[in-house]
Amino acid sequence: MARKIASAAVVGAGVMGGGIAALFASRGIRTLLLDIVPPDLEPENIGDPRQRNRIALAGLDAVSKSKPPLFMDPWDADLVSAGNLEDDFEKLGDCDWIVEAVVENLAVKRGLFSRIEGVRKKGAVVSTNTSGLPLKSISEGFGTEFKRHFLGTHFFNPVRYMRLLEIIPGEETSPEVLDFVADFGERILGKGVVWAKDTPNFVGNRIGVQQIVSAMREMAGCGLNVVEVDALFGPVLGRPKTALFKTCDLVGIDTLAHVAKNTHDLVAQDEQRESFEAPGFLKDMVERKILGNKTGGGFYRSGFVDGKKVRQFLDLEKFEYREASKPDFQCLVAASEAKSLEERLRAVLYGEDRGARFAWRVTAGSLIYAARRIPEIADSIVEIDNAMKWGYNLELGPFEFWDALGVAQSVGKMKTDGFDVPQKIERMIDRGHVSFYRMENGKRLYYDFVSEDYAEVAVGDSVVSLASLKASGKKVDGCDSASLVDLEDGVFCFEFHTKMNAINREIVEFMDKALDYVRDNGAGLVIGNQAGGMPGAFSAGGDLRYMGALAKEGKFEEIETFLELAQGVMQKSKYAPFPVVAAPYGLTLGGGCEICIGAADRIVAHAELYMGLVEIGVGLLPAGGGCMNLWKKSTQRILTSVKGLDLAKFFASVFRNIAMAKVSSSAAHARKMGFLGPEDRIVFNRDHQIGEAKKEVLRMIDDGYFAPVKRPLQVFGDAAQGVVNMELNNMLVGGFASEYDVFLAKRIGYVIGGGDVRVDARIDEDVVLKLEREAFVDFWKESKTHARIEHMLKMGKPLRN
Repeated sequence: MARKIASAAVVGAGVMGGGIAALFASRGIRTLLLDIVPPDLEPENIGDPRQRNRIALAGLDAVSKSKPPLFMDPWDADLVSAGNLEDDFEKLGDCDWIVEAVVENLAVKRGLFSRIEGVRKKGAVVSTNTSGLPLKSISEGFGTEFKRHFLGTHFFNPVRYMRLLEIIPGEETSPEVLDFVADFGERILGKGVVWAKDTPNFVGNRIGVQQIVSAMREMAGCGLNVVEVDALFGPVLGRPKTALFKTCDLVGIDTLAHVAKNTHDLVAQDEQRESFEAPGFLKDMVERKILGNKTGGGFYRSGFVDGKKVRQFLDLEKFEYREASKPDFQCLVAASEAKSLEERLRAVLYGEDRGARFAWRVTAGSLIYAARRIPEIADSIVEIDNAMKWGYNLELGPFEFWDALGVAQSVGKMKTDGFDVPQKIERMIDRGHVSFYRMENGKRLYYDFVSEDYAEVAVGDSVVSLASLKASGKKVDGCDSASLVDLEDGVFCFEFHTKMNAINREIVEFMDKALDYVRDNGAGLVIGNQAGGMPGAFSAGGDLRYMGALAKEGKFEEIETFLELAQGVMQKSKYAPFPVVAAPYGLTLGGGCEICIGAADRIVAHAELYMGLVEIGVGLLPAGGGCMNLWKKSTQRILTSVKGLDLAKFFASVFRNIAMAKVSSSAAHARKMGFLGPEDRIVFNRDHQIGEAKKEVLRMIDDGYFAPVKRPLQVFGDAAQGVVNMELNNMLVGGFASEYDVFLAKRIGYVIGGGDVRVDARIDEDVVLKLEREAFVDFWKESKTHARIEHMLKMGKPLRN
């Protein structure tokens, strides 16, 4: 019988356990969340279930209130049942997967698993989320049936957003169980699976913590402060904005210190064991309870200077907080002028100032450390690279990073600077292999230290890589901003690849051309791309600089002509004689959202979808068909039976989405907002998204696809302004709108309503599209719109004027 997970349990309702429970529930899995009965119960509360379940309920409440949210949809919390390890323990016998996430104490874990072995049903998977204790020690002495279904599943926090799932086989774990959990983790939970060995702190934390602690130890001798280190080890080197020290504050200083000590104690044979020895200031911070965000301050805190709230950092010499000044390293200046990540890395790490020298010493040591850990902690460079990208949100894993630096050049510098370069790296270079990865016949290969040759990077059957397809000659046409890629089986992918995948005129013109090509040579189209990083940007919106330049020159007719072209291409795609499926993920704003709801028949969205029509934030409105198509998508299934004032409920929802620039917090939320319909799909693994979108195209073809019929659009008409005025009054009273927002929103309501027509009128779609164009051009003539756009381009956030 096929194995399935219909119900799950998480034992341990802390931050990690609660996050795992929320992830399961977000996939529709009924989940039991258990923790101990509070030891401090008053006699009168001993029989009170809510008091007995207090710890688990508090954990569930914390997850429900978490910001950013850990549930994909708040209603998912209903799938989690809180209980305790005395009254509800027998319920574990009904669960298909039991995950342990309790305190890192071997005796506690063994005692718990001994009890679980007695109640679990035959065939149920049991896993530990331990981050450092050996699985062999945890499972020693248990029965064979238990051991065959026991493994390590190490999630990373926050569980919803961190992609990494390390799977650690036990000595007797069944291969069938391992394959099932890996497939379930990847396909259903959307995780990036890394196979780790039963070694201290597995892969991600073994490499990641070594670099963080090494940087802390190195910085003292180099005279750098917290802010300077974070400036060097942030986005400039392809790391997240939290860099090193903000990440520590987020994770918890005590947690970092615990993991470092745990590793140091367990890796007696590690040649870099001392690099896990926490520096004195870290120990002092733990003793003083300066633990990061959870205590209101760590390496950083919010403070006040002259009554103004500022970000302060901890001076590690004086142990007092002070306001930071921007580092002025020349290497960072050079990196700011670089055009690619590779150029930035080289500008920083091959620089000559003290910041560059520090960054180089830490990075060189970390790269060498990663190389020496193969095959100790993982069998290949791919596992280590994936663990660091998925567990620490890095753009490049260590060996990809090494490639970007130039392997031969960096190794030469390492030798000059006295680093002990591993012999296997020197042999690799001597054999003429000067990169860890390369493309060959459209396949990505990695260097294997065992065979001392290249091997193919294994990917699942559902994974489609646009980069690999293009490398193998599957790009059939393209321009600087977009490409048309053959996905085979008659399906093509229209991919845009500008900065943040912003929609510009070149994309629109090429899309027009691509639609003709697919009509004549194919069976269907996917609109999607695979920009790196999480959550990434399917498209952050339209090209404001292009239209801003036209507006400044008073070329308003050209703006309207471009809008007419864009709307025409959207309509051409919507009513094409072949199915079109959009595959949005991450930031899908403005024009990117319009493409999804206006140009596609279906949407296959990634679960992490932040979709919205946010143009009012820059003083504009959706004018690529966004106003019309959100109204259509939200109401097309109900309009035939809804009349008159009842239509106001649907109008108000669409109006609020646009007038308040609402953005979904997930794909599930986007469905509730009306951006996704019931026929649209949600996938949890972004690597599978293009492949699943292609399957959707083929499924529509198999179902006998016909182009949609263009019919008159039922609108709310002149009754719209009454609803608009009521909504705007609420927004003003609540402080959600400025006077200029009101000015813009009234016109937006007029457009969504279809203009000066009666309630329930049916009008041609072109009427609404024309209203969009006219309002868009008029807004460009307003000085406050220009101020909003200039602020957005300069500061990256909206201006409320």
